[in-house]
Amino acid sequence: MMNLDENNITEEVVRRIENTPDKRLKEIMTALVKNLHTFAREIRLTEAEWMKGVEFLTKTGQISDEVRQEMILLSDTLGLSQLVVAQNHSRPQGATEQTVFGPFHVEGARTLPAHGADIGGEAVGDPLWVTARITDLDGRAVSDTLVDVWQADSAGFYDVQDTDWKLDDAELRAVVKTDAEGRFSFRSVMPSSYPIPMDGPVGQMMRATNRHPMRPAHIHFMVRKAGFDTLVTHVFADGDAYLDSDAVFGVRSSCIGNYIRHEPGVTPDGTNSENPFYTLDYVFKLVRSEK
Repeated sequence: MMNLDENNITEEVVRRIENTPDKRLKEIMTALVKNLHTFAREIRLTEAEWMKGVEFLTKTGQISDEVRQEMILLSDTLGLSQLVVAQNHSRPQGATEQTVFGPFHVEGARTLPAHGADIGGEAVGDPLWVTARITDLDGRAVSDTLVDVWQADSAGFYDVQDTDWKLDDAELRAVVKTDAEGRFSFRSVMPSSYPIPMDGPVGQMMRATNRHPMRPAHIHFMVRKAGFDTLVTHVFADGDAYLDSDAVFGVRSSCIGNYIRHEPGVTPDGTNSENPFYTLDYVFKLVRSEK
């Protein structure tokens, strides 16, 4: 069709993809085209604004690599990540809720014993001892479960944010497997609230829209076991100032943990600490997979 204009072009674009063999792809592309065109009409998008958008997305892709995922960060800060998570992981009451994956997970982290490992290394922060248990909704232990753990240090930095970072240098991340009672434990450092990376296109967007970049203190966990829905979640620190305004909309009240501060003294592993330290005890409740 020739002589397309702002009134008939949408219909023609949709017509040209109507023979898409994959039905789901056809559904997605049709809805995408219709909604993008509606958006452009609704706000009377100018050519200069459209080009600014193209430049923004180009820069977002260019700054991304196997370690830095600016596209995920963009999705997170627009609330899209949590929307998709929520509609794909509606869980019954009592189950641990799903939250955003975030841009800092790395495959291939070292596998450590179920108990006694120190994942903190030389990371900055007050000592933290984590004990946890994996159960099903009825409270039965889920043994031999793989648990990925990753977090920032108390200064708010993930190891991968070091420009010279290599997987062999990993700190504050590991994979552990639960014991026969579904338990695991490790030593780490107390996390703190921190800003998302603000040196790229997403940071420009956050400043332009007058939003703060802060995330409340948390540790990431991904729990995987055959027969159960994979759980990707955080355990947030109770009382954090940013629980109600997380920059990536990821907080769930059921995912807030009690990080208890202790005065200097005997720690959970029997050693003596001259500085304050923290403990966290948490139960993750999995839902059986329908597949």
